[in-house]
Amino acid sequence: MKIKFVLILITITLFQNCNENDEPINPPCIENIIISIQEQDVWNPPAKIYSYRYDNQFVFFIPQRCCDIPSQLLDENCNFICSPDGGIIGSGDGECPDFFDNRTDEYLLWEDDRE
Repeated sequence: MKIKFVLILITITLFQNCNENDEPINPPCIENIIISIQEQDVWNPPAKIYSYRYDNQFVFFIPQRCCDIPSQLLDENCNFICSPDGGIIGSGDGECPDFFDNRTDEYLLWEDDRE
């Protein structure tokens, strides 16, 4: 009976820990970006922040907004990596042309729901 109880406890513990690394945690720098966006007029289209796995790391993607404003891809510390799209010609800065093909594990972290 003791062995069954221990096995059940181990199984429960393993399943509880499975999700810890699956969903990214908002670092303080992302919270600061959200605050900054909320202090501006509502974007058109409204702002969103996604996380992905790309190039063996968690990254944050802020899609382009109106007109010629490029998107931003940030590393897990919110350091700028590249602009995958947007800008004057619409294809970003050319520094990460494979982002849209190689990104995985999309997760919507935040969406501006103001009108």
